[in-house]
Amino acid sequence: MFRHAVSWGLALALAAMFLHLTLHPWPNPVPGEVKFFDPPGQHTVFATLAEKSGITLFEPAGRFVAGILELVAAILILLPFSRRFGAVIAVIIFGAGLALHLSPWLGRELVLANGSADGGTHFLAVVILLALSLLLLVVHPGRPRTSRVLTPAQYWRQA
Repeated sequence: MFRHAVSWGLALALAAMFLHLTLHPWPNPVPGEVKFFDPPGQHTVFATLAEKSGITLFEPAGRFVAGILELVAAILILLPFSRRFGAVIAVIIFGAGLALHLSPWLGRELVLANGSADGGTHFLAVVILLALSLLLLVVHPGRPRTSRVLTPAQYWRQA
């Protein structure tokens, strides 16, 4: 029972963060923080990646692909039978985000639109969400599996 409750709590938290980052920002969003509603070239992370790497596909195409993957992961995480698969997608998304933050292209501190640095809060959020995704993989209860080998007759009787 405890594992189910923790699994649901983690799933709801991750889905809420995915929705916040892609579709529905919390009140008074910071410009450059919402993937689907920022004007082209205005998203802080992807504009920085495109500028420093020279790869123009990061903005806006990479931003939309990342947003779609995040929405798919949110839907899969909310459904109990596909929660592990959604958590794997979330681990891949946040692992890629962590790798980009550790690369020279993005860095641990982002320069915001007003010229100030974020103090590493975006990097910290990626690390926390990666940890929550990994924890969801561990905590979510799986189906009980048989450890014995079934004969074909036993298999068909069981099915």
